[in-house]
Amino acid sequence: MVDIALELPTGPTSISADWIAGDSGATVIIAHGAGTGKDHPFLTGFAEALGELGFSTLRFNFPYVEQGRRMPGPAAHAIATWRAVVAFARETDPGATIWATGKSYGGRMASMAVADGLVVDGLAYLGYPLHAPGKPEKPRIEHLPAIGVPQLFVEGTNDPFIQPVEQFEEAVATCQEAEVVWIDGGGHTFEVKGRKRPASEIGASLAPFVAEFVRR
Repeated sequence: MVDIALELPTGPTSISADWIAGDSGATVIIAHGAGTGKDHPFLTGFAEALGELGFSTLRFNFPYVEQGRRMPGPAAHAIATWRAVVAFARETDPGATIWATGKSYGGRMASMAVADGLVVDGLAYLGYPLHAPGKPEKPRIEHLPAIGVPQLFVEGTNDPFIQPVEQFEEAVATCQEAEVVWIDGGGHTFEVKGRKRPASEIGASLAPFVAEFVRR
């Protein structure tokens, strides 16, 4: 485990992270969803599977988790965190490409950071939260067309955060370079009705999609 220092609008702080080195020449940074932290089994399974494929991985906590709070802080805090984590990854392995990934909230915050000028080689979302469940009239898409790097959306067809699916497809169409991998029957955590699997196994099952995206 490592500590990463960062400067928030409210002052200096630090977050904990887990760095695992690989030999592929690519670092995949992994952010957690709004209600979890970096050690959720879904993320550890995802990271371990990427590690087995040769990728370096860096999982981290947002500051609100470090502070013991359940609800995310301002978006500006998350964007500052992403900047600090990417800087740490570049310092740790200067020759590696950098890929920002995240579950739900973590991925959306990465996209906002990149739209705000953060430089990475690509973005991969594990369940992009297009809108709150049942509130398609408030989509979170204004910044997506400003992103110039490749984007991968890994989405469950039954995810309530992207219904109706047509609205989601229209949002993806506004992106400069984006593709979607559909998980048939998957919900927001990629659970499939009638198929019970541990969260770590579900997370690991998504790693090959991200690995293929990075290698291309």
